[in-house]
Amino acid sequence: MRIKRTLPVLIAVLAIAAAVVAIVQLRKRAPPEAARLLPGADGFFYVNLRWIRTFNATNQLPPVSRDPEYQKFVEETGFQFERDLEEAAFAVHYPQSWGGGTGGSAPEPRFSEVFVGKIDAGKLTTYLKKVASSIDNYKGFDIYNVPLEGRTVRAVVLSYDSVAVSNHPDENVIRGILDRSRKLASPFGGPQFLRQYYKKVPFASLSWAILRVEPSQAGPLGGLSGWALLFPKPAVMVISGRYIRALHLRAEAFTQSDADAQEVKAFFDSLKVERSGDRAIFTAIVPPGFIRKVLTEAPADQQLPAAAPLKKPSAKRPGKPKKP
Repeated sequence: MRIKRTLPVLIAVLAIAAAVVAIVQLRKRAPPEAARLLPGADGFFYVNLRWIRTFNATNQLPPVSRDPEYQKFVEETGFQFERDLEEAAFAVHYPQSWGGGTGGSAPEPRFSEVFVGKIDAGKLTTYLKKVASSIDNYKGFDIYNVPLEGRTVRAVVLSYDSVAVSNHPDENVIRGILDRSRKLASPFGGPQFLRQYYKKVPFASLSWAILRVEPSQAGPLGGLSGWALLFPKPAVMVISGRYIRALHLRAEAFTQSDADAQEVKAFFDSLKVERSGDRAIFTAIVPPGFIRKVLTEAPADQQLPAAAPLKKPSAKRPGKPKKP
C-alpha cells in the first residue's frame, strides 16, 4: 500500500524535474532575451560586453574618442557605452527594394536596437525630453521622437536597465518591442528568421551576426554587386566570435544548393597571402563556373545595358551651302 501511495508522488517529482531540465536546455539554445525582443528583420547582431569584460578582452581595444555630441550625452546621462553597456542587440532592416526587405520604403537600411546596461533612467529621460521633437504615449510608456539626419529616431525606456531604439519609418516597430518586453520571457520567442539560424551559432559565443546576403544589396562593382563575386545567389551568413585566450572568429554561409556551396568553398580554398619585402600579396583563383554564374545570374536591374545600335550614315548628298 505504501508503494502505491508513493509511486504517483515519485512520478510527479520526476515529471517536474524533466520539465525543469527541458526548460533550462531550451533557454541555453534560445537567443538572448535582448535579441528576442527585436522585430522581424533581414539581419541580426548581438554582443555580450558583460562577458567580454570578464575576460579582460576590452583592455586590448583602443580608447574611445568622443565627439562633442557624444561627450554631451555622457555628461547629461552619466552613461558611457564603453563602460556601462552590458548587452546590445541589433536588427537590420533592408529596404523593400532589396528583394522585399523589412525596411519598407526607406531608401537605405534601417536599424532597431535593444541596449542593456547600467542606466540612470531619470537622467536619460530628462535628456530624451530635451532632444525629442515630440513624445507619444503608448500603454503608459513614453516614446521619444528624436529628429536625426532627416529621419525620426524613436526611443523608449523599457526597464531600469534596458532601452529600445529604432529609426524604422513604421512607428509600430518600436511599439512591438515594447509589447514583447511586457510579456513573460519565453525561449520560443523572437523572430522566426533569428530562431531558425541561431541554432547554428556555436555555444558560448560572445558576439554573433546572422545576415541575409542578397547579391543586389552592395554597391555596384563594375556593374555587378560586390556580394555577387562571392554569392551569385541569395544566402545566409552566420558569423560568431568566442574568446578563448584570443578572439576566435567563425563564419558559415548557408546557400540554396550543394553546387553553390561547393563553388564558394572552392573560392575560399584558393585564397593565398604571401609576403614580399614590405608588401603583402593576396591572390585567389575563381572557378570558371563561379564567374559564369556571376555574369549570367546577376539581378536584371544590375546588368550592364546593351550598346545602342549604330545608325547607318545617310545616303543623301549634302546640298550646296546657302549664300548669306
